[in-house]
Amino acid sequence: MIDPNIGRILSNRYQLVELLGQGAMGRVYGARDVLLGGVPVAAKFLAQTLLNQKMRDRFEKEAKTCAGLGQRSMNIVRVMDYGADDDEIPYYIMEYLKGESLSDVISRQPLPLPRFVRLTRQVCLGLQCAHQGIEIDGEIYPVVHRDIKPSNILVIQDENFGELAKILDFGIAKVLQADSGQTNCFMGTLAYASPEQMEGHELDGRSDIYSLGVMMFQMLTGKMPLHVDTHTFGGWYRAHHQQPPRSFESANSNVKLPKPLENLVMSCLAKSPSDRPQSINEVLKALDPFYQKYSASQELRDRLKDFVGRVPINPTPKVPTSLNPEEICRLASWPADKPRAEIVFPNAIRTSNETLATLWVMMTQSEIEKRLICTRYKQFLFIPAPHPTLLWLTVLYNQEYGPRWVPCYLDLKSTQGQKMARFVIESIR
Repeated sequence: MIDPNIGRILSNRYQLVELLGQGAMGRVYGARDVLLGGVPVAAKFLAQTLLNQKMRDRFEKEAKTCAGLGQRSMNIVRVMDYGADDDEIPYYIMEYLKGESLSDVISRQPLPLPRFVRLTRQVCLGLQCAHQGIEIDGEIYPVVHRDIKPSNILVIQDENFGELAKILDFGIAKVLQADSGQTNCFMGTLAYASPEQMEGHELDGRSDIYSLGVMMFQMLTGKMPLHVDTHTFGGWYRAHHQQPPRSFESANSNVKLPKPLENLVMSCLAKSPSDRPQSINEVLKALDPFYQKYSASQELRDRLKDFVGRVPINPTPKVPTSLNPEEICRLASWPADKPRAEIVFPNAIRTSNETLATLWVMMTQSEIEKRLICTRYKQFLFIPAPHPTLLWLTVLYNQEYGPRWVPCYLDLKSTQGQKMARFVIESIR
């Protein structure tokens, strides 16, 4: 059945193109801003079953909260407009984000440590912005998300910043105004809720830190830190209040963590708010040494490994030989299927122990003479959109003659490109 909303234009500006998702709270459509030449945006509608004044007010508050926070943090979804359609159903317009939820990422495998640190740090930066607050009537009020979990974190590939984590769904966020009153009821997701949240108490940023701790444990192990036999409120209430979190080793024996990082996650999971990090700034400070440790090459390796790991590739057979890699490279002949011209191409050389990713280049005799003494620099750039490509860039630098750039593109949609990318991953250290 064709969705009757497809093709509709909201406020003479936003044309609905496709249904992106739906849930109990409403629907999200991909749209285009016809006023700005068709720029892609997303439109979120409140569900028709929730069209009472209380839910309208909450929906409007979500839009205003995201609008205020998204302008200040790249790690929070950005809202640009708010309105109601001809049937008085409220909607808001937000940036169009194409990616996958952190929940889907974790479902494939636990995150390697470098990627875990990068994504967790970005979530913390988004929470830092929220906890610092938004301005209402000239006053700044902190915002507690109250529903931090993997399915509310979207992982996207940004052309300028690489992999980005975006916090979604501020629908039940709490703006901590002095006269806002007590919560008095539970709102959130049972498996990620803090003990004080289960009790319906007024919350502060330390509740989000507890939920973050649950999520961090899951990101590292693929498992939850607490276990319940039945997914009921009572079962989770007892778990969050009485059950100590399981150890990393018992959850996943393959996970080997630095002790300071393990201690950080466990401190976030403390039952009492006073025993947790007292602000998200403390969590960021604890993560900083690990963030500084991992280089750009390790980030590339993780991203490439995650990408090519989704496509099964038959391993290339290895040719037994007693020669070492350097000797093999020196004895290798120019491939018969390659023209004798000034070209650059990747080529796999097999040894008895490994397959080496090598870059071959043919230059003129005069250019070779200039490059007999050179310093070589190597860099890899991975671009997942609009087409997954790896740029293998080698620079031959001679102090007298300057640089000679040797760029080579690997098409990661092709089997050959994926194979070569696997060999490159193994060679990056």
